[in-house]
Amino acid sequence: MPSPSGAGRTPATTDPIEVPKNIRWVLLGIMLALLLSMLDALIVGTAMPTVVADLGGLEHMSWVVTGYTLATACSTPVWGKLGDLFNRKTMFLTSIVLFLITSVLCGMASSIDWLIVFRVLQGLGAGGMGAGAFALIGALLPPRERGRYQGMVAGVTALGQLGGPLLGGFVTGHLGWRWAFYINVPIGLICIAWCWIMLRVPAAKRQGRITLDWWGITFLTGAISAFVMAATWAGSTYAWSSWQIVALALAASVLLAAFIATERRVAEPLMPPRIYSGHRNFPLSAVLLTVTGVTLFGATLYLPLYLQVVQGASAANSGLLLLPLMIATLITSNIAGRVMTATGRYKIFPVLGSLFLVTGMGLLSTMDTDTSRFTTSAYMALVGAGTGLTLQMSNTIAQNAVEPRDIGSASAATNLFRNLGGSLGLAVFASLFTGAVAGAGQAPGEGALPGNAAGRLSDAAREAYLADVVHATHLIFLTGSLIALAALPASLLIKEVPLRGKPGGAAAEPKRAADSASAT
Repeated sequence: MPSPSGAGRTPATTDPIEVPKNIRWVLLGIMLALLLSMLDALIVGTAMPTVVADLGGLEHMSWVVTGYTLATACSTPVWGKLGDLFNRKTMFLTSIVLFLITSVLCGMASSIDWLIVFRVLQGLGAGGMGAGAFALIGALLPPRERGRYQGMVAGVTALGQLGGPLLGGFVTGHLGWRWAFYINVPIGLICIAWCWIMLRVPAAKRQGRITLDWWGITFLTGAISAFVMAATWAGSTYAWSSWQIVALALAASVLLAAFIATERRVAEPLMPPRIYSGHRNFPLSAVLLTVTGVTLFGATLYLPLYLQVVQGASAANSGLLLLPLMIATLITSNIAGRVMTATGRYKIFPVLGSLFLVTGMGLLSTMDTDTSRFTTSAYMALVGAGTGLTLQMSNTIAQNAVEPRDIGSASAATNLFRNLGGSLGLAVFASLFTGAVAGAGQAPGEGALPGNAAGRLSDAAREAYLADVVHATHLIFLTGSLIALAALPASLLIKEVPLRGKPGGAAAEPKRAADSASAT
């Protein structure tokens, strides 16, 4: 018999999902929304110097990004739960509409204060787009079939990472910074029309009165806000041991404890405890996604900086030089997905991915002023291979561990873990970098000089500064490698239960039940 916690519950015993015949065309519209949210964050980051030059408010500039990040993180689980309770398509389209309206408002902002307000509202829409996209993929495709289409998600990620900064520079330079927001409108309208026509998702079947978990929303929002603010300010605005950071960490812990207690009592919890206790694969996947978020965010932020400052690449070319990482991610994600679909086996991929992440980040930590671009590209490819084998596979494993009624909450949770891992990783890495470059003409907290600015230093100062940057990247990537070690035991502990979907069918159910019963 299943245990009260659901430990013996089979994660895949519900009605089979019927895959639409035009599934690639349907997914194309969903992927367009995912690409839109990724591009926006990177385009706006590129445009920020121009925004500040026009609107002023340099001291508040960080809140343009922090406010957006906070709103996205806090709203993600809410959108996921709304999709579970109501119609996923309606919630997804609603989030896109909100994102487009607030994009126009951001473009019309007359001051930095108004821009921050509109960016917070825009982040609410972005949270729904990310949570909705992955929940819809889970609702449309059984995990066994999802491997065929993993490459689409990996391709969108690569295109967003590479195209965002390039498009941001072009738009800002030729049309002005306001078009960094206005450009969302035509893309978003195409996405809305596409999904409205092509997307068919049955409404959730619920009996009785539906009530939202308002206390859960309040406690989780407070916990996420405190965590993100602590991660953003620690090591830059305030010292890690300052009372402000300690107070935020304590507040996050208390609010998280209150949230967990609330979720055990309410009828429709925001994040049902059953998705964590029903099968060990879900929390293990959360660990993998958090670790991958830390390493990926660190690599994509500090590799371009190293390439510019130490190896002399231009700002535009440093983005293109990340191609080895992105191409390796795309190739390995495609291979892993196709093998998973053909064989039903998948545990080996996060294990190999974890090894690649640890090795790749460790090798990146050995780079110095004499490291060639070819060598750097080879190290990047290892990190990309690790990301490709881990990121999308962990999402699939997590969704296979929960019942279809909880796909929205599970997708939102995995998205949240990845983003929070990225926020924490960036805070740790920024603190390491700031401490390492506090010299050679740099004051603590100033950050890195661009490559051309470093070239204007005297020879002695430039050599000292380059040595500091090399030391900083050594610390960052070594720390990333140590953090990635946490993914190894998590991947080894994953239980390879059968994936929902063909082949298998009813004949697989007895084995599923037996595997699930021994999973914990």
